[in-house]
Amino acid sequence: MTDTEPLSERERAVLAMEQRSWPGPGAKERAIRERLGISPVRYYQLLNALLDDRRALEHDPVTVNRLRRVRDERRERR
Repeated sequence: MTDTEPLSERERAVLAMEQRSWPGPGAKERAIRERLGISPVRYYQLLNALLDDRRALEHDPVTVNRLRRVRDERRERR
């Protein structure tokens, strides 16, 4: 993967999952398994890597910047 390659379908799907709101506990994790075919742990690993990927920021700046703020706030509390 290079900085010039577009985001993969899976990477775009991960970002799209973060744009949604979820009705209750477990709904998002079920959707991750059913729609993406990966475990929630793998999903969050991919998502965290995407937050540092320039291509993801260009693709969906609102979502990526929001998630970066959340991640930074959690790190500051530690």
